[in-house]
Amino acid sequence: MKRRTWLAVGSVVLGGSVVTTVAVTTTSGTSDEQARGERMRPVAAYTETFQGGDPGKRSVPRKDTRPFSMLGVSWEDPEAELDGTAQIRTRSAETGQWTRWQDLDLDIRPPETDEGDDSGVRGASEPLWVGTSDGVEARVMADGGESAELPGGLRLVMIDPGILGEDIGKGWRKVGDMSGGGNSQEPSQQPSTEPEPEPDPSQGEPSTEPSASAPATEDPEPGPEPSQQPTTQAPTGEPTGEPSPGPSTEPTGEPSTEPTGEPSGEPSTEPTGEPSPEPSTEPAPTGEPSPEPPTEPTRSPTTGPSTEPTGEPSTTAPAPSPSGTQAPRIVSRAQWGADESLVEDPPSYLSRVDAVFVHHTAGTNDYTCAQSASIIRGILTYHVKTNGWNDVGYNFFVDKCGTIFEGRAGGVDKAVQGAHTYGFNGYSAGVSLLGNYEDGGRPTQAALDAIARISGWKLGLYGADPAGKVTLTAAADTGVWKKGERATLYRISGHRDGYATLCPGANLYSQLPAIRTKAAASS
Repeated sequence: MKRRTWLAVGSVVLGGSVVTTVAVTTTSGTSDEQARGERMRPVAAYTETFQGGDPGKRSVPRKDTRPFSMLGVSWEDPEAELDGTAQIRTRSAETGQWTRWQDLDLDIRPPETDEGDDSGVRGASEPLWVGTSDGVEARVMADGGESAELPGGLRLVMIDPGILGEDIGKGWRKVGDMSGGGNSQEPSQQPSTEPEPEPDPSQGEPSTEPSASAPATEDPEPGPEPSQQPTTQAPTGEPTGEPSPGPSTEPTGEPSTEPTGEPSGEPSTEPTGEPSPEPSTEPAPTGEPSPEPPTEPTRSPTTGPSTEPTGEPSTTAPAPSPSGTQAPRIVSRAQWGADESLVEDPPSYLSRVDAVFVHHTAGTNDYTCAQSASIIRGILTYHVKTNGWNDVGYNFFVDKCGTIFEGRAGGVDKAVQGAHTYGFNGYSAGVSLLGNYEDGGRPTQAALDAIARISGWKLGLYGADPAGKVTLTAAADTGVWKKGERATLYRISGHRDGYATLCPGANLYSQLPAIRTKAAASS
């Protein structure tokens, strides 16, 4: 097993903190470059060591810090569980006010795959997005009284997602010279990766499907942030019968003077070595959903297909089957600013994708869609620099404006093995919605539609019915399933169906029946 060697621009000790920059900045030589430097800042990670002599209690005293927007707690042994609570409070860099104490989510495990056996892997909490902050205080307490002990090597990790490009006002940031390069493999006939515009609440529920009456090269003006009001029904309406417009090959939105890291002009017609699904001209029906089966998985055998382990993952992507579903618009890794220098190993590929697990990132729902790329950059940095994984764990992200983002590198139309659902990473893809949907937060209709689109398309590449079930064999003890036990699950399931967790939150989990219906109708 390889041993991970961290490479960084530099690390310094500042007031007891280890500061590591993890993205390369451009050198300033001209006034234009100096101006760019003022609006670009590299991603950085800061580490604080917990203090205290009590084996069951540790703390980081309140202190000033350099700017950060995401944080979490990690410990040395990835198999050790932090049986207790980890709490943080932060000071807003904008208002100077301290937040209340917030609990960190501790129900995360390293992948059960070879990636989880790497010598650099650590135990960790889920990362928490707190917005731009410049002060922190933390405490960790074990349950079980005086005899309880906390895991060794406790660290508080703070992530500054940096400023890597120009905000063009459509819920994402177009990245310039720091876009990285190259482990992200685009499908050979991938539609435009421009994101969906932010929905306008004044126009009712946002529609995330392209309009058949508007040219494919025109994007409507962005609207304000979507409402966080609950959605209690699946979208209604009858299919128009008109075909959807094909993918755009022309640039959309406001022009940017910064390079994007993506090739311009006409899409390449050179073969990629793997056939890609042809975009469909069939419309995506949006009619009334049919009645849904129960949302709970069952341990009883069904007549659905049984999926057994398919052997070791390969570094060569198998060819997916042609799909009749048009690929959704996906913001690429280069566009949201992935630092590809963090990803040391090539992606691993499954033989197929049999299920999609829906997650939430937890943290806050009080983010703007222009911050979505920053949140995803923070999660990538945390998963690699803190957890010790090879790449970000999720295959896709969705934000509350309905924008879909490429997650783990390897090709959005390929069966890339992720690190998202302990015990079931060998069969599935993971889609994570930015925000917390357990403690009162409710997903927007735009977000639900986007989850349905990406899930239905992904399963359709392998001929799987998004509304159906599949029987998978648990590869580890998950708290819900024992290793080797056959789990009959919906093709689109929640994280909690496979692993003992609250994820994706009660308010998102309750929407999975409608998501399955919409995904099946559009596939």
